[in-house]
Amino acid sequence: MFDVTSRITYKNVPKWHKDITRVCDNIPIVLVGNKVDVKDRKVKARQILFPRKHGIQYYDISAKSNYQFEKPFVWLLKKITANTNLSLVEAPTLAPSEYIMDSNQVNITYNTYILTIF
Repeated sequence: MFDVTSRITYKNVPKWHKDITRVCDNIPIVLVGNKVDVKDRKVKARQILFPRKHGIQYYDISAKSNYQFEKPFVWLLKKITANTNLSLVEAPTLAPSEYIMDSNQVNITYNTYILTIF
C-alpha cells in the first residue's frame, strides 16, 4: 500500500515488491493506493505504471471513507481459493466515515484510471 498524497511512498513500491518476491516468489500480490479521498493527490492514476508492468492487480482506495476498501481483499481471496465466484456474503459493519467522496471525485478517479489502462 502506498499513499497517493506522497510520491516517495510510490517510489518505494519497486523495493517493497522486490523484498516480497525474494522471500515468496509465487504469491498473488495486490497494490493499493490509499487516500484517494484527499483532494491534493500527488500520485496521479496515469503515473501508476508499476502494477501493469509487473502484472499486479491495483486498486485506488480510501480507508477513511471506505471507498473500495474491500476490493483488494476479495481479489486476493479469489486468487488464493481459485474461486472466481467468491463474494462477500454480508457487508462488514463500519464506523461512519468522516468524509464522503462526492460523485465528481469518484468519476474523476475512475475515469482517469480507465483512460490510463487503454
